[in-house]
Amino acid sequence: METYARIVSGLSRAAAFVAAGLLVAAIAVICQMLVVRHGLGRSAIWQNEFVTFALVASTFLAAPYVLLVRGHVVVELLPLWLEGRARRALGLIAAALGFVFCLVVFATSLEWWWEAWSLDLKTSSMWRARLWIPYLALPVGSLLLTLQYVAEIWQIATGRRPPFGTPHEVAV
Repeated sequence: METYARIVSGLSRAAAFVAAGLLVAAIAVICQMLVVRHGLGRSAIWQNEFVTFALVASTFLAAPYVLLVRGHVVVELLPLWLEGRARRALGLIAAALGFVFCLVVFATSLEWWWEAWSLDLKTSSMWRARLWIPYLALPVGSLLLTLQYVAEIWQIATGRRPPFGTPHEVAV
């Protein structure tokens, strides 16, 4: 299981790297769009859609890394009141609920992506972008987040990592 956690951690970091690249690309495209629209007086055909798709994709692809480094928003009131086994149990319940949610998102988004792929759906704009390409970020990101939750659950259950990122080790 240690190897699994290491592999998933690497995948989460790689997805975050891709997400960061998408953010940089979105910024570059916005700058290009400003030059084209306001500097040259021409219309922007694909830029708005690309930026929207890139920002949404970066959000889903970065989510596993955010869980890995515990960057999600956590309400710590109850976890800080609890100690030992109770804190660990709450951490396991929270991680299990996150896992189930991400699994449902993965299953439904995979179906959504498959529909766009099999029907060759395209945007209604002049650009006519194939929708399966930007839609792919949702099942990939949610699958990686689901896998990261499995590693999180294992780490909390075995005491390798305290739940909620609390500074104190959980007593068994």
